[in-house]
Amino acid sequence: MNTDEFRRRDLSRRQFLGRSAQNAAGVAAGMVGLSSSVARADRSDPVRVGVIGVRTQGKALAAQFAAQPQVTVAALCDVDESLKLAALKPVMEHQTEEPRWETDFRRLLDDPQIDAVAIATPDHWHAIMGVLACQAGKDVYLEKPVSLTIEEGRRLVEAARANERVVQVGLQQRSGAHFQSAVELVRSGKLGTVRFAKAWLANSRKPLPRRHDEAIPAGVDYDLWLGPAAERDFNTNRFHYHWHWFRDYGTGELGNWGVHLLDVARWGMELGLPERVSASGGNYVFDGEAEFPDTMAATFHYPQHTITWEHRLWSNHGLEGRGSGVAFHGERGTLVVDRSGWKVYDSKERLTADASELLGSHVRNFIDCVRTRQRPNADIEIGHASTTLCHLGNIAWQLGREVRFDADRETFVGDAEADMLLSREYRAPWTLPTV
Repeated sequence: MNTDEFRRRDLSRRQFLGRSAQNAAGVAAGMVGLSSSVARADRSDPVRVGVIGVRTQGKALAAQFAAQPQVTVAALCDVDESLKLAALKPVMEHQTEEPRWETDFRRLLDDPQIDAVAIATPDHWHAIMGVLACQAGKDVYLEKPVSLTIEEGRRLVEAARANERVVQVGLQQRSGAHFQSAVELVRSGKLGTVRFAKAWLANSRKPLPRRHDEAIPAGVDYDLWLGPAAERDFNTNRFHYHWHWFRDYGTGELGNWGVHLLDVARWGMELGLPERVSASGGNYVFDGEAEFPDTMAATFHYPQHTITWEHRLWSNHGLEGRGSGVAFHGERGTLVVDRSGWKVYDSKERLTADASELLGSHVRNFIDCVRTRQRPNADIEIGHASTTLCHLGNIAWQLGREVRFDADRETFVGDAEADMLLSREYRAPWTLPTV
């Protein structure tokens, strides 16, 4: 059955089931009851996982899932057929069952034998796929950032809670022993009162020179890749990885790396969402098509705390001798942490920690929670809050002024222009499902 036939069959079935066109247009949301799904999670045989999006991070996730005891990667899915062999190889190093290959994610949601899905697609698909997966009775490992808008993130939280789903966000620092010990030390009082944290990234990325639109590559379902995004001719600049720098599909460096590090800053100081956000920057070095800045500084103001973010995409020279990281500044010392470990400066004690394993531990935590039904280390509410910081920074930068935010309502304060950026339009037949 080809993709067009599958879509026609799927639409007819959903019309028969009586789903509204607004809430389920173009989507097959497998009719799996919660009670049966939870029962399967408790069984002794392997948890069966489907991975959606397998180019880079998804390929790494598939290998990590396959390497876990009592886990089988049952299916791999991507709109680009050329990725199949490269994604299969590391999985087959850990299991004997060959995962089936799909190009349409809805086939995985329809499969009652799949217990959980990992979603590692471009950002503009995260919320729609995540909500639909929850509604299909699947537990979800969702790559960061969780959404393209603040409204989408809240909808994901609602879907996870309403359908009693385990949703782990790919903020793997939350499962790293050295990040956990760093946060514990920050909260212990050994640094004194910690009211200020700085997160940063310095990285030499390549510019994105303008190029003409071109033919869709063979084996790519480009219409499905676009999904809810506006219809647009194919261009390599907006496809693999480069989609990060375009508003229709990505969230810039804030949503790419910033979400990891801002999450650590927020975690360490036990903070939710800020009251005010300001940002400045621009494309000062790269002359190309990117719609997000190559240079940026953002400040997140809380009643008694401040978090700052800085990125430069044209220089490897970072702060504190590290290309990326988070610094917690206290009265009696400063703790600096990144993926290589942490160290405290200006302290009478020698306080350090070496790097710990992150991704495998994070995947293991997710699988454990699929079985126990406990909340994972990076639960969707955590992921939504840290993603929201990134959206707020991008919105302040886009508007060119400070914005005030009501954390309880998740709206801006007296700012209709900013409120317009809380959500987005969707290309028919796709839409953000209601919960």
